[in-house]
Amino acid sequence: MAQGALRGPSGYSREPPRHPSLRINAKEPFNAEPARRDLAAAYITPIDLFFKRNHGPIPVLDDIDSYYVTVGGLAGGPRRLSLDDIRKLPKYNVTATLQCAGNRRTEMSKSRKVRGVGWDVCALGNATWGGAKLSDVLQLVGVPYHTEITPSGGKHVEFVSVDQCPEEKGGPYKASIPLGQATNPAADVLLAYEMNGKVLKRDHGYPLRAIVPGVIGARSVKWLDRIDIIEEESQGFFMQKDYKMFPPSVDWDNIVWSTRKPQMDYPVQSAICSLEDVGTVKPGQVIVAGYALSGGGRGIERVDISPDCGKSWFEAHRYQKQGIPYVAGNITSDKWAWVLFEAIVDVKGDTEIVAKAVDSSANVQPESVESIWNLRGILNTCWHRVRLLATPNLRSFM
Repeated sequence: MAQGALRGPSGYSREPPRHPSLRINAKEPFNAEPARRDLAAAYITPIDLFFKRNHGPIPVLDDIDSYYVTVGGLAGGPRRLSLDDIRKLPKYNVTATLQCAGNRRTEMSKSRKVRGVGWDVCALGNATWGGAKLSDVLQLVGVPYHTEITPSGGKHVEFVSVDQCPEEKGGPYKASIPLGQATNPAADVLLAYEMNGKVLKRDHGYPLRAIVPGVIGARSVKWLDRIDIIEEESQGFFMQKDYKMFPPSVDWDNIVWSTRKPQMDYPVQSAICSLEDVGTVKPGQVIVAGYALSGGGRGIERVDISPDCGKSWFEAHRYQKQGIPYVAGNITSDKWAWVLFEAIVDVKGDTEIVAKAVDSSANVQPESVESIWNLRGILNTCWHRVRLLATPNLRSFM
């Protein structure tokens, strides 16, 4: 295993330091998300407030001089690449949102119980990732741009981590993407060694991780050990027996994993972050703010806000970068990143405020969680609702 030096019991040491405001959803393995207001406070999510998603103990790779990633499989090679080799390739900075497929799982579980880490609405974050494009790396082993299949039959690229997951019986986390996506420079798939202009931290994949924009975060594998060209999709647990979307009729007694493809793109999504699920406010103007995003590089065409439980609607203001108007698909907009929104609602009494987004392909969030319920609790993208209780003696939220 090309992993440099792993330190501590069984190759792991103590947990890295974390921001005290994070909401811890699981301690072993460590999974945590920021508070809603912290998440929506900035377009670029601060590293310490970026959600933490792990399936096993967090490895320590501290001997960078001996670290390398092996690139091979059904192509040329294998070839060992050090971090210096990867840094010599052209560097790209890509602003992209990573979202856990289980984001908003807690809300889905209220309809009917699901299995998985109980996330609120903050199992995502937006960062600027720096690194080499995977398409450039694959050229080093003889795979040209825009290759759908290699002469030896390779059609997928599998990322293999150095970590150890119980679901893999102590083996490494692994996931794959289509070769055509991996070899397309415009897909912006990165081997990233920086996050927000700084060296990756352990929680986020130090020293090297994959960033696959526009798809669920489970495919952006951390702590890379190998990159293999393979004939079929990865046969790892998290591709074949997890992160698949089943209809509400399927339960743990009748599930057949092979009947569904591994989930890749995520649907259009939005959530209100300026308010909790049930909040007490003073009658008057209230700020309703949050995020919206869609998979596959699709932009956000609208964010609709209802001040009265869906009876009437108006459009929220959308933005990414200060001073630059957001236009879906425009060169000035970040195609892989979320869009923040803000609206003012005049609250006269108790009410329910609803947010729903529409992407550039006219996909709309579904109204209810019941229609998209699934036993793993993934891709909860129903309208996001918060209840407001109007109390005259409170300070305004403006």
